[in-house]
Amino acid sequence: MAKSAYHHGDLRATLLNAAAEQVAAEGVDSISLRALAQRAGVSHAAPAHHFGNRQGLLTELAIQGHTLLADELQSAAGDFREVALAYIRFARRHPGHFDVMFRRELLRADDARLTAARAQSGRELRGGIAQLGVSAEEARSAQLAAWSLVHGFAALWREGALEGSELGGADPEELARRMLDAVELIPAVD
Repeated sequence: MAKSAYHHGDLRATLLNAAAEQVAAEGVDSISLRALAQRAGVSHAAPAHHFGNRQGLLTELAIQGHTLLADELQSAAGDFREVALAYIRFARRHPGHFDVMFRRELLRADDARLTAARAQSGRELRGGIAQLGVSAEEARSAQLAAWSLVHGFAALWREGALEGSELGGADPEELARRMLDAVELIPAVD
């Protein structure tokens, strides 16, 4: 990243992009404000000015991630399988965000913007379940099952656990489609 990004008045976005890239490439433990400033080509004080500290930076990255996830899920228009695939696509397209978004110990749990962003992405994810016709009594269990299914798959793919596994494959979206075809979230009607 070059200092020119700062001169264009987009330092905040530059820092968030650099943080997402660094988390994706080196893991969340590699993030420090000093290293981020160096990566972005700005003064050491610049990230602290925008985010306060590391936790503030990671909270902003999580907010951005939940917003991007909600947009991705919304594009699936409430169809369960498409919402599930959109979640997995998001994790693949935005690995730096994905790696931070659900790590509560790294984030400012009381941040109202984070709470709102989480709620929005959660609503979009639950929208995929609504079209399945799950009863009110089963809704929470079905939502938890669906989230666990797609998040677990995305995490396994992101962490490389499927690489070289007999369960893996070259195309994660095709693999995810087959996985979704094998799972029934609504109990069979007798």
